[in-house]
Amino acid sequence: MLKVENVHKSFGGILALNGVTFSVEPNSITGLIGPNGSGKSTLFNVISGFYSKDRGEIYFKGKKIEGIEPYRIAMLGVGRTFQISEVPEKMTVLENLLLAPKSQIGEGIFNVFLHPLKIKRENEKLLKDAYEILELVQLYDLRNEYAGNLSGGQKKLLSLGRILMSDPILLLLDEPTAGVNPTLIRDLIVAIKNLRAEKGQTILLVEHNMKVISEICDRVIVLDFGKKIAEGTPEEIQKNEKVLEAYLSGSSKWELLDEDSRGQ
Repeated sequence: MLKVENVHKSFGGILALNGVTFSVEPNSITGLIGPNGSGKSTLFNVISGFYSKDRGEIYFKGKKIEGIEPYRIAMLGVGRTFQISEVPEKMTVLENLLLAPKSQIGEGIFNVFLHPLKIKRENEKLLKDAYEILELVQLYDLRNEYAGNLSGGQKKLLSLGRILMSDPILLLLDEPTAGVNPTLIRDLIVAIKNLRAEKGQTILLVEHNMKVISEICDRVIVLDFGKKIAEGTPEEIQKNEKVLEAYLSGSSKWELLDEDSRGQ
């Protein structure tokens, strides 16, 4: 689904990505972890077209994606969320979702007069899809609530739902549980699991919470100072000495071990 080969990215004299290589298989959930400043969000920005890479190749479904505007990459089927969820606050949760679908017939002004029945049928289908996605991300009961009244965690669920309305093939989730209370973290975990189980989604996510990574990910990729230092199952990563050293010596909060392990 996604292949990253020897990708480099610098900002002035700072090497943010140093020869990163990995792949993401279809219908998988892959975690991307590492200490603060290890290059995770930079890599997401390179994949989604917000940053240009210096060297290397990125393939989506076997085709190179480089030098393409972010909206064109999104149109190809790569959807992403951001660490901070921005939403049109004066629109309802349902209206937010109905903004997202690509290439709606009603967006063309002449189609309003030439194809009213097509627009009506499309709107009915989109409304049905929106209700299904709201159920999936557990926001159906808040469908008529203004988005500005949602909590931070609920806005992240809304961002996830809005991306799903654009019918992506690959989802890039940037720290979906950061700043979210434990109850909503559980809702997010359920939603992400359902995306794979019910919709066959392929997901690559940046996450600091190793409990979340352990529960939902098939494989985990670890970055440190812009380099990939490990790759494997969550169980293998938690025992990897290079990973433990990177976290213990880095500036990030130590979150790889669970509470019982920390006390030993």
